[in-house]
Amino acid sequence: MRTALWRAVHLRSDSPPYVFEDEVGLRLAEPEDGWQERPDMDPVLTAPMRAGILSRARFIEDLVATQADLGVDQYVLLGAGLDTFAQRRPALAERLTVFEVDQPGPQAWKRRRLGELGFAIPPWLRLVPVDFETDSWWDRLTDAGFDPGRPAVVASTGVSMYLTRDANIATLREISRLAPGSTLATTFMVPIDLVGPDEQRLRGFAEQGARSSGTPFISFFTPAEMLDLAKEAGFPAARHVAPDELIDRYFADRPDGLRPAQSEQILVATT
Repeated sequence: MRTALWRAVHLRSDSPPYVFEDEVGLRLAEPEDGWQERPDMDPVLTAPMRAGILSRARFIEDLVATQADLGVDQYVLLGAGLDTFAQRRPALAERLTVFEVDQPGPQAWKRRRLGELGFAIPPWLRLVPVDFETDSWWDRLTDAGFDPGRPAVVASTGVSMYLTRDANIATLREISRLAPGSTLATTFMVPIDLVGPDEQRLRGFAEQGARSSGTPFISFFTPAEMLDLAKEAGFPAARHVAPDELIDRYFADRPDGLRPAQSEQILVATT
């Protein structure tokens, strides 16, 4: 919900040019009146975290477009949440089979909301419910028509910090089994001592909110650790995408000074 609302705040409080444009997520979320007055929607306080959400989404969709031009035709979103790629970019999405993997309850809610808003579920969009406590997401994915023998893009954003180190390693190993030419883009949270004092205060706020919601942050990795884990998992190539690269791509010369935080960074690994 917060991710969808921060995307909406971007279009209401930040200056153009917009890094990422998403109004569909706000319609899905249907927040209560006065949602923009919530402390976690403060346009100044939340700017670095909001910019991180925007830049990771833009980076991944640019990556998907590039891979689709190269002939990749499967796109998997692990922990899809209120992602709206299929609704916002149908001309690109219909060139792919898009698999949204998420918990059964939230995904059923999203399916209902899409219907209420008049969004059909096209044949190229597969909503894949997975109880991550008891199910194999890999088995559920293949049951939904995913072909592990063909290249794919797999994206997992804002998920790794909630999983144990062992669970993160297991996920890397499973994805490294994909067909040659596949790409994984995943975000990870760096240890708090790698960010500056101002951002440490923001991190404290975010981590306290996560704990109070019953979903604490439990896994943190340095960029070097993530690169090592990817290679140990079996990926022949991996690279770290630092916030500075995203700033150069998407935030250069902005009049409002919007910049992403340093806490969440990106690993891109290929098979």
